[in-house]
Amino acid sequence: MEKYNYGMVGLGVMGINLLYNIADHGFSIAGFDLDSNKVEELQGSTLPGIDVQGFALLDAFVSKLENPRKILLMVPAGKPVDAVLNSLTPLLSEGDIVIDAGNSYFEDTNRRVAELKSKKLHFMGIGVSGGEKGARKGPSIMPGGDSEAFNLLKPMLESIAAQVDGEACASYMGKSSAGHYVKMVHNGIEYAIMQLISEAYDLLKKGAKLNNQQLYEVFKDWNNGEMNSFLIEITRDIFQQKDDLKDGYLVDVILDQAGAKGTGKWTSEQAMEIGVSIPTIDISVGSRILSSYKNERIKASELYSKNEILIPENTELFIKEVGDALYLATLISYAQGLALLVKASKEYGFDIPLKDVVKIWRGGCIIRSLQLEKFYSAYTKDPNLTNILLDQDISDLVKSKINSLRKTAAFATANGISTLGIQTALGYFDAYTTQSLPINLIQAQRDYFGAHTYQRVDRDGIFHTHWSNIND
Repeated sequence: MEKYNYGMVGLGVMGINLLYNIADHGFSIAGFDLDSNKVEELQGSTLPGIDVQGFALLDAFVSKLENPRKILLMVPAGKPVDAVLNSLTPLLSEGDIVIDAGNSYFEDTNRRVAELKSKKLHFMGIGVSGGEKGARKGPSIMPGGDSEAFNLLKPMLESIAAQVDGEACASYMGKSSAGHYVKMVHNGIEYAIMQLISEAYDLLKKGAKLNNQQLYEVFKDWNNGEMNSFLIEITRDIFQQKDDLKDGYLVDVILDQAGAKGTGKWTSEQAMEIGVSIPTIDISVGSRILSSYKNERIKASELYSKNEILIPENTELFIKEVGDALYLATLISYAQGLALLVKASKEYGFDIPLKDVVKIWRGGCIIRSLQLEKFYSAYTKDPNLTNILLDQDISDLVKSKINSLRKTAAFATANGISTLGIQTALGYFDAYTTQSLPINLIQAQRDYFGAHTYQRVDRDGIFHTHWSNIND
């Protein structure tokens, strides 16, 4: 009786595309879904030369897998994962491997690792980025957890991942739930970059009065240079998409309310929990929330009218400055996310290899960009770099663009154009590169009203003062 190398639970868009990707690379794979229509669709769409089969019964599905069984889950995070595990694990045998390839919260992954370990089963969390097309043609894959299980999966993962310079965009991310943690932070950075791009678009549209065709040309030019990235590339293409319901461009009729699935919020919460400053990521999450206040924003815009926006005298120079500002603000967003990974790696004992993180982000994933080559070089020189802004080559690059970031932020402020991401990126940079912050005053205030104590710059120790109230 034929046995399949792998199993896939969940035949939705991502699951089915990942299944076909695995099959394309010579691995036999069986698929299971509670939805019989999805099983029938798999059965009816198989191609010559690939070995796949669909199942609507879980026990039949499990019985057709070779030992040790290697089963990927591509189901929604949270309770659906636990529901699948509750049904699946009684059917498994010692040494079998279950791989959660969805966007699960890392603490849920930790719990599941422990639960399955008690049953002598392996459980791994794997981050997969690249969307529908990436899953089918080559995503960035972030596996973490059981190294023994990873070594069994490694040939398949490296085969199906995106390739950059002959290297697979799949590498071991560290212990426990490191894979899902890295994917979470990837998504937080993704939130920030998307926010920054939207602000650059707004500045060019409102400030320079560029139409969609002109915006297409600007983003095309940016993508052909140092700003080359997946998100810049798709933004370029968006500006040429015509509306199929009426005349005009589609982007102009899309409602300005953004959705979110939780990973951005998780990133912000985690940074607060372990004490890492990621304000550009935080504000990108907050901006999506603010966008949902559409009715209130309409009323506020009528109540608080703004002056007419002053068009820059030199449009070409303005476009260049906005581009440089976007480039640098994006770099700063990466810096914040990577700094979070550094701290989390120590906090949770993940042992995350930052060099490998940026290496596998260079291809397949949503935040892939040419910038990551520079980060890869920085971590190659110093694997223990706590923040990429401390690298000398990165520093030289930042210095060449910081004035454009300042000018762009100033233009937006003067003309009432909301650029929360750009402003917080600049604020983070200025705070991070300031030797002496005014936090000494905050510590004095805290000690004044709450006896929270303070430290001094001129001697060691913890101090408290009985402050004098001059009004007494």
